[in-house]
This record gives sequence, C-alpha cells and structure tokens, in this order.
Amino acid sequence: MTSQPFSNAAARGAVDLSGLSQQPAGAPAQGGGARQGSPVVVEATEATIQQIMQQSVSVPSVLLVWSATRGGQEVVADFAAVAEASGDRFVLATVDVDSNPGLAQALQVQQIPMAVGLLQGQPVPLFVGSQPKAVIQQYVDELLKVAVANGITGRVDVGEQADPDAEVPMSPEHEEAFTALERGDFEGARAAYDKALAKDPQDRDAQVGKAQVDLLERTTGVDLQAARQAAADDPSDVGAQLLVADLDVMGGHVEDAFLRLVDLVRTLAGDDRETVRLHLITLFDVVGNDDPRVKKGRTSLMSALF
Repeated sequence: MTSQPFSNAAARGAVDLSGLSQQPAGAPAQGGGARQGSPVVVEATEATIQQIMQQSVSVPSVLLVWSATRGGQEVVADFAAVAEASGDRFVLATVDVDSNPGLAQALQVQQIPMAVGLLQGQPVPLFVGSQPKAVIQQYVDELLKVAVANGITGRVDVGEQADPDAEVPMSPEHEEAFTALERGDFEGARAAYDKALAKDPQDRDAQVGKAQVDLLERTTGVDLQAARQAAADDPSDVGAQLLVADLDVMGGHVEDAFLRLVDLVRTLAGDDRETVRLHLITLFDVVGNDDPRVKKGRTSLMSALF
C-alpha cells in the first residue's frame, strides 16, 4: 500500500478511546514480528489499551494497527527494530485488527497498517500505509521532538526492579551540589549539576536538581506581597507572572502556579508564549512527573498549545 492522508476526523485527532474496557492489563504479549521479551514492543488489546494510554503520560507511545491475516508482519518487524534501537525512548503497541475489532473501530481504522502516536493519552496521527524503516524512523523522530517539547521524556523500564531498601551511593557531583546548597552557593550547586549532566545527559536527578536550584535562586529574598501586587497590576507582564508562579510552587500552591501559566500560554504568541511554556515545564520538573498535579498540568498545557 502507499501512504495516504488520514481522514478529516483522524487528522483532527478525533479518536475516542474512552469506551474501551477499563479492566486492568495483564502481562503484555508480543506483537507479530517483535523480538520475544522486548519491553518496548507490546501487544495492545481492548483489555490493555487503558494501561498503555496511562503509560503515555510519561513515556511516548505508538499504536501500530496491522493485520496478521493480511501480511502485516514486515511493517511490525521494521517498527519494532526502530523501537528497540531508540534507547527505550518510546513504547510500540501493536494492534491486530483481526483480534481487536472494537479497538480498531475506536481508532477509526480505514486502512492498515496505520500508526498513531500517544502523548499523555492524546492521539497524534502519524501515517497510514506500509512505509520503509527509514520513513518510520523519520515519523518517530518527529513524534519524540513533540514529546520532549511537552516534557514527556520518560523511558521504558527495561531492567529488573531495584531493591527499594538498597542504598544508592551519591555521585561526587551530586555530593558537591548538596554541599554548595548547604552554604547557599547557588552558582556552585548549578555548576556541580552541570558536571553531572556532562557525564550523563540523561541524569534525571541532576536535571531536577538544577531546576530546583534555579527556582531557589529566583525566589530567594523576593517580597511575596510586592510580587503579587505587580502581577495583579499588569497581567501582561510575563516576568511578573512567572515570578508569582515560582513563589506559588515554593509555597505549596502548585495548582495555582500551573493554572496561572497555562492561562498565560493561551493568551500569548511568539517568543513570550515559548518563554512561558518552557518555564512551566521546568516547574513540572521541580514538582516531579509522578505528581498527579503535574500530570493534570501537562494535559492542560497540551490543550492550550494545540
């Protein structure tokens, strides 16, 4: 088959999965053509789709709709190879339409194979029709860029569960950062986290630590009442609104901070909008991706952007 555009409904992302089974998913089976035991390639069914959608809150996912009876094994194998070579950056969930007619109907399948991205449970149409592996890679690269832009940077857990009681030794860079913070040296703490990130760009603790240092530095010594008054006096002052959001996070008013900035994103355009979006993502990092307020905030941000 050749690549064709999505129908108008699908192009608008009008994919309603809410009516599918809410049953808890069991151990995922492997799709056709996928390497057995690969944690980045799973089989989506009507019983497991909700778990896959939930996972897409933090880890980008792709639904690949195919048919075992119509020769779709090659595209599954090619897509699985892209997933396994991605460094665990996304989950490929294969959907066999022969076994899951209800799921195929919910996805508005008109042609197979069909690929749909999932970011925070929201569908992102990719392509229909068989594609060579190089083209599949291009679509995946673009999806991951959108994911990163919206702070969806989790990875598939491919290792064994760690012992929760095991003590993890702190790296010298992290030790240096904590020592610097104890003496109020924000610049030194930031430099230590930068060294940790230079060694491992995927060091999540260093990324969060650096965001926390920045937040502490921005809010130290600020007069809360004066900051709130300035923001109230001039709602168009982006800097004033960002500062109040920072202070709200520091004071535990996390939802207020997120709502303020999401509303600001809706009203702005251009560089100001991008500044607010990036600032909000750093606050998501500070609060933590597992926090339900962050998950709600990310969904609200995506709605404001798209």
